[in-house]
Order: sequence, then C-alpha cells, then structure tokens
Amino acid sequence: MLEEEFDIVGTVSDGVAMVTEAKRLRPDLILADVSMPEMNGIEALMKLRSLGVESKVVFLTMHIDATYAGRALEAGALGYILKTEDPQILIAALRAALRGQRYLSEQIARSLEAVTMRSSTSAVSLMGRLTQRQLEVLKLFSEGYTAKEVADRLKITSRTAEFHKYRIMAILNVKSSAELVAYAMRHGLA
Repeated sequence: MLEEEFDIVGTVSDGVAMVTEAKRLRPDLILADVSMPEMNGIEALMKLRSLGVESKVVFLTMHIDATYAGRALEAGALGYILKTEDPQILIAALRAALRGQRYLSEQIARSLEAVTMRSSTSAVSLMGRLTQRQLEVLKLFSEGYTAKEVADRLKITSRTAEFHKYRIMAILNVKSSAELVAYAMRHGLA
C-alpha cells in the first residue's frame, strides 16, 4: 500500500536496527511501532534525536493509551495512528508528517484532551494570560514545528523559542509537549 506513493528505502524488525538504519539512510520519514524487540519505538526515537537524526516519525500502533501517545509526541513524533484505523488515515498522517505537521488518530486526540482537561485549571482565563508572541509560539509548536523552525519563522533564536514554550507550559499548567498540543487543539490553535 505504501509503495504506491512512497519510496521505501529500508525495513527493520526491531528498535536497535531502526536506529542503525535511520542513522545510515537518513530517511525523510520513519513509520514505527511503539512495541518493538530490543528497544521500543519511543526509546529508538529518543536515541535518534540524541544522534542528530531528524527524520520525521509516525507511530502505527495498537497502544490506545494516551500515556504512550504523550510519550511519543514528547520524544518528537509527528503522528500517532492506531492499527485499527482505515488505511487512508495512515496515508494522511504520513503526508502531514512530511509537511512537518502533527496528525493523531481521533481516539488518541480525544484521550490526550481528556488528560489535559483533568490537569488544567480554568483554561479560558489561562489563555488570556498569554501574550501575542506566546500565542504565536504555541500555535507553531502545536503544529509540529521544532524549536529551530519556530525560531526561523518568528525571527528569534531557538533558545528564545524554547524559553517561550516552557513559559507557556508553566502558565497553562501543562507538564509535557503532548499536553500542550492537546490544549492547543482543544482551543482551536492547532
């Protein structure tokens, strides 16, 4: 199914091989599973990021728990799709990731929202505490842009972009990037 639209440059069967091959091949996009032998997909993604491999990553998995999705997004994934989804959802997620945009299964997005709703307090008044610049930064991060990309778009340094992100997280009382994305989605910023 994927070969009709995408050039497949390699396949692997475990997380260690994913890291090795991604480092060697530097693909534009990696489709991974959370559950893989040797090293799970989230750990493999974290390892790739520590090695400077910036391939976009989409997870296709059976794990519907928002905790896994949150960890995957926190590690830098742009997509989290369930294996039970229609195959066209996977294609849409891969296309979005190649454009640098996030794509979540509806069920996962709802689960992340529920987690965020439980952890946030008076969301509307909190949003009013953000400056215009912070709203711009929040929108870009929630759309899947990296700190460097946010910085380039806003003509600020990566360090300033990260500072804004963590300040926003403190103001909104969210603990992770995944919660921040869910918050932005719920408020129509993503």
